[in-house]
Amino acid sequence: MSGVLLDPRLKRDCHPLGRLEGSELLLMRNALFPWFVLVPETAEIEFYRLEMQLQMQLLSQINLLSEFIVENFPTDKINIGMIGNMVSQLHVHVVGRNREDSCWPGVVWGAQQFRPYETGEVVKIAEKLTSSMHGRFSADPAIITLKE
Repeated sequence: MSGVLLDPRLKRDCHPLGRLEGSELLLMRNALFPWFVLVPETAEIEFYRLEMQLQMQLLSQINLLSEFIVENFPTDKINIGMIGNMVSQLHVHVVGRNREDSCWPGVVWGAQQFRPYETGEVVKIAEKLTSSMHGRFSADPAIITLKE
């Protein structure tokens, strides 16, 4: 992430996937849910304080990511969260939920159920993002290295 360091907790809890139109795109390490995290390049921690252009860009990214989730994972509902009590760095959770997931209808935050991603699964998700985002997403070089 150029200019802004990623919070250590996000770094620990997520796989870095790459960049989506100026934001870091992360994948939570729990493979039970298609759970993505957008981290816009800003030192601001409050959404309402962002310049309108950056707010609109972030909303566009949320919409793109939501469409990607619905098209690629079994999804009955998209959950979007921007709480930031534990990690004050501005970030947005975009989670695909379905009635068959282990936490339905409750929240995924703090879920005891956990399954790590296999290396190949993370690579496939990054490849799908690359092909479906038509140049808006660029994969992290570390993901590309995992494939080779």
